[in-house]
Amino acid sequence: MGWGTLISTIFILFVIILLVIYWFFPLNTIVFDMKPENSNFSLAGTYNQSDMQFYPNMRYPDSSISYKINNCPLQKKNEMETAFDIISEVTVLNFYPVESKERISVSCDDKNIVEAGLFIAGEGGPTKIIAGDRFNVILNGKILLIRESKCEKPNIAIHELLHALGFDHSLNPNNVMFNITKCEQTLGDDIPNLINELYSVPSYADLEFIEISAKMNGKYLDVNMTIKNNGLKDSGEAFIEMYADDKPIKQINLSPIKIGEGKILTLSNVWVPKISVEELKFIINTTFNELEKENNKRILKIKK
Repeated sequence: MGWGTLISTIFILFVIILLVIYWFFPLNTIVFDMKPENSNFSLAGTYNQSDMQFYPNMRYPDSSISYKINNCPLQKKNEMETAFDIISEVTVLNFYPVESKERISVSCDDKNIVEAGLFIAGEGGPTKIIAGDRFNVILNGKILLIRESKCEKPNIAIHELLHALGFDHSLNPNNVMFNITKCEQTLGDDIPNLINELYSVPSYADLEFIEISAKMNGKYLDVNMTIKNNGLKDSGEAFIEMYADDKPIKQINLSPIKIGEGKILTLSNVWVPKISVEELKFIINTTFNELEKENNKRILKIKK
């Protein structure tokens, strides 16, 4: 073997050793971590949902929320519209103006209001709430702008809009929901994150049996039932199917039910074509989307 061949062989072996070291032996350590959220609602930097809102799970029926600005000077009107845009940019919410039947009503006042020695910059909050099993549904909210914002961002309008969306005051003076407004206050990530979580649930109705009782008198059945809409939308028409030991015995129409409302149905002397019945089954049959279908069925068994 010549010197040239020997040198070439040694070089190739050296390259192979370097590649092995590169691929299988770490030369340095790189640590990856999740990007920290800018959560500043509470002083601790973390939030408890029950502390952030007036009541748990407060939201409007839909992520598209209408508003009307009534008799506001141009600057306050612009500040309010900018606040709507800012919240829209960081959440799934969409705000749009209407001439009537608005979800959020905005008005203005030029009079100074003093409370506990402090000038009040504005007022806002829900005005009509329906308490449900999953959500406290806001049907209407109001905003009153009193003082114009002196900040680059319309912090007063943002603050009052978040009140109308169900958010309470923060104890953190650096948060825009602190009860005294300062220009350096920020929104943080926790409020938009909670908004996006709440509105990730689709705007569906949810019919369910709240109470139901039945009594057999020979071959005749008496039934009392209460049905409620615990969803985020008025229900459409539906019907209730009744079964005795899996055999259909009656079907009744169920008219639409508004959010948070219920109906009490009483049936008497429903004929059952069986001598003895072990089980009664009741099903709410719908053709529209619901938050949950499992609560559309109720089974009653004979007492032994």
